[in-house]
Amino acid sequence: MSDVSRILESIGRGDPQAAGQLLPLVYDELRRLAAQRLAQEKPGQTLQPTALVHEAYLRLVNKGDEPCWDNQRHFFAAAAEAMRRILVETARNKQCSKRGGGLVRHDVVAREVAVEQALDPAEVLAVHEALDRLAEHAPRKAEVAKLRYFLGCTVAEAAQILGIAAATAEEDWTYARAWLRRYWLRAEETKAAT
Repeated sequence: MSDVSRILESIGRGDPQAAGQLLPLVYDELRRLAAQRLAQEKPGQTLQPTALVHEAYLRLVNKGDEPCWDNQRHFFAAAAEAMRRILVETARNKQCSKRGGGLVRHDVVAREVAVEQALDPAEVLAVHEALDRLAEHAPRKAEVAKLRYFLGCTVAEAAQILGIAAATAEEDWTYARAWLRRYWLRAEETKAAT
């Protein structure tokens, strides 16, 4: 059993010191994921990788309930979800009028979601809403897409985090991209018809 798995098990049993022992072991990996993701943001991004990691970690270990992760993969998937939520909240805050968010929303139309692109807040929100829709009928495919889009994970990294085969993750990613493309095309057709 790895040190991380042992500490996660201790956290699950309610050991108050275990959460403090976990961060040093997972910090480098979480920071790498956060830096990868934030490198894709537009210039002028105020959120730094260190702040993203710290906020995500605090959300994971400071919940009212005792955190319980089955294993290291489960922990990193939860961390990825926490980082995604923080990025979405940051994008929403940038859209608020009191923060100068009088921007016009632009749908991401007929183009492939690519993790290499710099993202604007409207795009982050559009992808977030679309992935929530996808998750209603294909949760694992939506999770792969979230890891790819919001954290910039490779397909292999997403597969490892979710504990699935790389080929399965590749199939899920292909499906999710096609579904998103169709979703946005339908939305554009509906908007044009009205």
